[in-house]
Amino acid sequence: MPSSSELARWRWAVTGAFGIGGIAGSALGPRLPAVKADLGISTGTIGLLLAGMTVGAIGGLLSSTPVRHWLGGRRGIAGAALIVTASMAVMGLALILGWVPLLAAGLVVMGTGIGLLDVLINVEGSAVERFAGRSLMPGMHAAWSIGAAVGSGIGAACAALGVTPAAQLIGEAVILAAAGLVTASGVPAGDHEPPDVAADAPRRDRAAAFRQWLRGWVNVRLLLIGLVMLGCELGEGSANSWLTLAVKNNHGQTAAVAALFFTAFAISEGATRIFAGPVVDRLGRVRTTRLTTAAGLVGVVLFILGGSYWLVLLGVILWGVGVSMGFPLGMSAAAETGPNPAAQLSVVASIGYFAGLAGPPIVGGLAESAGLLNALWLLAFLFLAAFAAAGNLRTTRAPVSQANEDRFTSPGR
Repeated sequence: MPSSSELARWRWAVTGAFGIGGIAGSALGPRLPAVKADLGISTGTIGLLLAGMTVGAIGGLLSSTPVRHWLGGRRGIAGAALIVTASMAVMGLALILGWVPLLAAGLVVMGTGIGLLDVLINVEGSAVERFAGRSLMPGMHAAWSIGAAVGSGIGAACAALGVTPAAQLIGEAVILAAAGLVTASGVPAGDHEPPDVAADAPRRDRAAAFRQWLRGWVNVRLLLIGLVMLGCELGEGSANSWLTLAVKNNHGQTAAVAALFFTAFAISEGATRIFAGPVVDRLGRVRTTRLTTAAGLVGVVLFILGGSYWLVLLGVILWGVGVSMGFPLGMSAAAETGPNPAAQLSVVASIGYFAGLAGPPIVGGLAESAGLLNALWLLAFLFLAAFAAAGNLRTTRAPVSQANEDRFTSPGR
């Protein structure tokens, strides 16, 4: 049983790791125009390079169970952070050499590291929640969103100051590698698993862990949790890809206004995650998810049908609320569905990553034949499906002890 100070350190270490993942994942995005110009490649090639990063991320998710079984949480997180930062340095070298294949390899490896890091920190986050006895995952996921905003800001600032993408990536790699090692040191050693799971740990081996992961794909409850995450992740990915275009072309706003609308979406999503912990504690995962997905459904409908500027803006804000809670609460729920949290989390995270990879192109394909606004009805349908499946996010494992919660709330808050 960790003390309140140990639990607080553990919590903020995991939160910091979420932030590092967000910064690293958004490092290249603002520099893509410069990368495209420097390498003389097409937009289609850029798309293939980014798809390679997502494919690598799925590989990282699939490898997370044996990695955690082999290294444990602390060393696994440190290793994942080093993979991510080493790949950033390789990408910087590729830009210096002008070698596209090396850049592609760096993006695949970076995706692998981010996918691996994602599962490992979610496993640790769910353990912190269990010891604390209250909902902390939404705030941790907010750190990823904040980190993504910081990473994008760094890229934009470097572009404005004339810093080359290669220099930016290599410089960030050095800083984030050091930050990752320091952050990982705050994670306690060991598996931090519930007593019933820990008692079985000596009998588990890598083959058993792999079999547990395979069983996750036929676990109906786990797949329904994945459906909730799929609906929310596809809604987020579609907003990232299509919101500004729809505001500009379909709602008749300027490009600057369209950018502000997307900013409102990002703020709405991040703020909901930051302040959602007490709401989840009071209402529970199921009702919180149903409230947010219902808000997302209303928001998408307002965005599609809204005739006025303010109705469309309200739709954007509710859309951001709608996508905010599916992933963090889904990860918390998935960690409780079986004896191997990393295996369960890799299943649902794979579903979420698939939504992020396939969703925007699907919406784009529908838009070709039906128009962009009509294509967004798919998001409304998926929000409705997520609302219906939210009952599977119910809590099934009690906190470690109420006494530990009481001890934590004072100094650790």
